Amino acid sequence: MTTNTTYDALDRWVDAHFDEQVRFLQALVQVPTDTPPGNNTPHAQRTAALLKDFGFEAQAHEVPAATVQEHGLESITNLVVQRRYGKGGRVVALNAHGDVVPPGEGWTHKPYGGEVVDGKLYGRAAAVSKCDFSTFSFATRALEAAGVPLAGGVDLLFTYDEEFGGELGPAWLLEKGITKPDLEIAAGFSYQVVTAHNGCLQLEVTVNGKMGHAAVPETAVDALQAANRILTALYAENGELRKSKSAVEGINHGYINVGQINGGTNTNVVPGKVVLKVDRRMIPEEDPVAVEARLRKLIEQAAEGQAGISVEIKRLLMAHAMKPLAGNAPLVESLCSHATALFGEPVKASGTPLYTDARLFSERGIPAVIYGAGPRTVLESNAKRADEHIVLEDLRRATKVVARTLFDLLKA
Repeated sequence: MTTNTTYDALDRWVDAHFDEQVRFLQALVQVPTDTPPGNNTPHAQRTAALLKDFGFEAQAHEVPAATVQEHGLESITNLVVQRRYGKGGRVVALNAHGDVVPPGEGWTHKPYGGEVVDGKLYGRAAAVSKCDFSTFSFATRALEAAGVPLAGGVDLLFTYDEEFGGELGPAWLLEKGITKPDLEIAAGFSYQVVTAHNGCLQLEVTVNGKMGHAAVPETAVDALQAANRILTALYAENGELRKSKSAVEGINHGYINVGQINGGTNTNVVPGKVVLKVDRRMIPEEDPVAVEARLRKLIEQAAEGQAGISVEIKRLLMAHAMKPLAGNAPLVESLCSHATALFGEPVKASGTPLYTDARLFSERGIPAVIYGAGPRTVLESNAKRADEHIVLEDLRRATKVVARTLFDLLKA
């Protein structure tokens, strides 16, 4: 069987089983995985049962409850499906995450319905990234059904804490030696092969003052006024960050976002405490240690000189940027070539302003890229917004791209 004949066989298998793949994805979307609160073991159990239906035995690796709770979540069970072929060869990990942000308001389709309307499947995590549970599973099935000699193997890794940094997902599996891949493909979108992404620093800033009655404000110390000075300083810093643009295509500049503010007890009470949650995106060229030091100093200086005010700063997350590793060429060349052929337009390597689990592999010297099913941008899919969806034709073609790439990497 020639290489092109094998590609055709893989494509035909995906087409023949696509209705089954859509039903698989619908079943995954219909089990909520809102994080927070992060009670995600039930979804892992359902996924394992679905995988078993077509002969994939999933190893369930439950993260100890105390460890999960320390991270502010409720339950995590990571799934690992290890498929092994001939001797030698490379092991390719395919990693997608099942945890998602809560659905929020504004949906016109049920967030957990998995409805298919006009060629689109709707639901929270339909695009990021339960769709790639199906992409990766069915690409692996297609590869095995082709009946060609193979070497090496595939590790399907389905994890549940990407929204909180991945430390209890891929990092946990890697640290324990449960998976030891040579290459890795992480869940992504169909129209680009991502080889680099931003880093992310998240801080919790607690501004302490003294609560008091609004009728006698001189008896209180207003934490919100102090927090306002900090906010002004943070937003002013964004003006400086815009001056330094990344050399990586697809990545622009660093940015500070204050995503959550909590404080006060009532309208007629001077706030005695305000808590800010700050997200600082870092371009690959930045030093994370220097970024954190500067951000802490900026916050502390903004609060200085205000009598009765104290500030506590706690790091919530430090996700390093992902940078291309020299050994990623086989992944990049194969994915770009097949995506270009199947999507009928140039698909090339680039960076993304997101941060992902893929960095956890590259940090350990494992060449990694980001590719999967989805549109050109996060915005198009409504990821993290109402009416998140996946275009089913993107899902079909991306599955073929991954199946062909696995063949390229694992053929004997």
